[in-house]
Amino acid sequence: MKKNKITSCLKLFLAMFKIGLFTFGGGYAMVAVFENEFVSNKKWIEQEEFTDLIAIAESTPGPIAINSATYIGYKVAGVLGSIFATLGMIMPSLIVICIISLFFNAFLQITLVAKAFKGIQACVAFLIISAGIKMFLKSKKTVFSCVVFACVCLSVILCALFSVKFSSINYILIGAGLGLLVYLISYANEKMKLKSQKNVGKEEEK
Repeated sequence: MKKNKITSCLKLFLAMFKIGLFTFGGGYAMVAVFENEFVSNKKWIEQEEFTDLIAIAESTPGPIAINSATYIGYKVAGVLGSIFATLGMIMPSLIVICIISLFFNAFLQITLVAKAFKGIQACVAFLIISAGIKMFLKSKKTVFSCVVFACVCLSVILCALFSVKFSSINYILIGAGLGLLVYLISYANEKMKLKSQKNVGKEEEK
């Protein structure tokens, strides 16, 4: 049992290290890679759980990639798994930044590096859009979720057009508040229906 747990921890470390080393563009760009690696290939988490994970990782303090890695590690191998997964995610960035910091100015002036980063930026944009589309297509669609989605898209476009700064955290918090409000309303309606049914049953007994 202990050997299996250590093996799982090593697998987590290597998987996260690979993603951290070869994925550019930060946490959002890693979402599509996470989904492909841990939902489709390794099947460590379910699609619905992954969607919830991204929302939680974004709304909690810290980078989304590290938060996601910590959660997946805990899901697979407990506390030890979360430690190995988190270390695997941060080690590549730490190593690369330490190396680049030694010759940072010279590094940025290399023409090949500048051209490469332009290509990376286009790739990152595709990864973010791809992850968003996949999550939308695979998530449960209700009137409420579609309305929230449309409102957020419209709000993002308007904020970009009019140069209004609005944090993505605010979108998540507002969405959570609306979801809670809808739940409370539906819960209250169910209680009212049950109460009315009991009253009708009592009247029929009389």
